[in-house]
Amino acid sequence: MNVVTTFTDKKREKQIKYERSMLRELSLKKLQERMKGCFGSSRLVTGLVMNKGIEEACYDVAIEAFLLGARYSKFGYHGEALESARLRCSEDEQHLTDTLYNFFLFWGNGEEGPAAESLYVLCEKYVDAWWRDGFTRGEKRYKMRLH
Repeated sequence: MNVVTTFTDKKREKQIKYERSMLRELSLKKLQERMKGCFGSSRLVTGLVMNKGIEEACYDVAIEAFLLGARYSKFGYHGEALESARLRCSEDEQHLTDTLYNFFLFWGNGEEGPAAESLYVLCEKYVDAWWRDGFTRGEKRYKMRLH
């Protein structure tokens, strides 16, 4: 008997394989450095970054943003500009930013009120940096035909 597979199963397998290959380019050291570089200078977040739960949440959001950028890098390979490709996934990127921001608010000490806007901007910059990194690395992989 033959096993019947659907198109969606094959598509999901291919996506998982691509994501695994993209994740090989990330290191824990780079995740830590960028997180401390982005949030370490903020007086608000400095105490929170020491919390392992927040640190892991930052890593999760960074990985998701990196993979999101890598997923949309195929449009860049086919000639679309980075900003127009970014508009395609703006809803997903906004969700990642909101998730990280809400996580900081949840674990915060209540001191975020006056500086909540600057914290949100930091979260946006963090997600944007990882999305761009994923996009450029994914585009390079497409150019080298490693997808």
